[in-house]
Amino acid sequence: MNVLVTGGAGYIGSHACVQLIEAGHHVVVVDNFCNSFPESVDAIAEITGNRPTLINADIADRDCIEGLLSKHAIDAVMHFAGLKSVGESVAMPMAYYEANLVGTLRLVQAMDAADVRQLVFSSSATVYGEPERIPLDETCRLSATNPYGRTKLQIEDMLRDIGAADRRWRFSLLRYFNPAGAHPSGLMGEDPQDIPNNLMPFVAQVAVGKRDQLNVFGNDYSTNDGTGVRDYIHVQDLVRGHLSALSFLQTHPGVHVHNLGAGQGYSVLEVIAAFALAIALTMCMV
Repeated sequence: MNVLVTGGAGYIGSHACVQLIEAGHHVVVVDNFCNSFPESVDAIAEITGNRPTLINADIADRDCIEGLLSKHAIDAVMHFAGLKSVGESVAMPMAYYEANLVGTLRLVQAMDAADVRQLVFSSSATVYGEPERIPLDETCRLSATNPYGRTKLQIEDMLRDIGAADRRWRFSLLRYFNPAGAHPSGLMGEDPQDIPNNLMPFVAQVAVGKRDQLNVFGNDYSTNDGTGVRDYIHVQDLVRGHLSALSFLQTHPGVHVHNLGAGQGYSVLEVIAAFALAIALTMCMV
């Protein structure tokens, strides 16, 4: 299958490219490098022995996307491109609605014009807002509480409406919890251009001396140690979920929703302690 991966040079997108290639798919990457690096494609090529086609473009460029969908005979799209910082979305809501919501609309319009109607969408558990119950499942109430989450929820609504209006479409909406980890080769991992938005890269940057310290905010949560708890899923497992979703769409038309998480929460202090133990064990082995 020929698969277009939007945001394919990013953290999750690059891991998806590796697994797609290893599964025998032909991969085309489109990325505007707003929070990624072209060198990610070098890592994909080194790991797989197969360099994906790389196109520097924005998904909002409808004519460009429509042209490359036709040129490369694309069968399906994995859509990772977009802005993803909750805090930044509060400060810059217009940028988030433009990049995420409008960008996805232009992408889907290009797909429609090129007669490509399979899409695996990178959504988020932020669409649940304040949890209705724990553990969260796909039937929980939807109520995003920040602009980032609202862009994801509005995209989901848009795709559901499109799927209801035209039964030829096949959409998989994957709601992530907290991706973490790196490729076993060590060649790819989470390496944000700016200040990290997630705990794991912060801890890693302190560990390698890129940052002097890690600040822990909050000690009065209703958890075992008072710090916040999150459900972390390894990026390799997360991406396997995308390939399973793509396979599922081949025999299941319509719109499908799946949570992607590990089902186990870890506090901030537990993550720090585990990281410190891993570093200590590594040093003992040197």
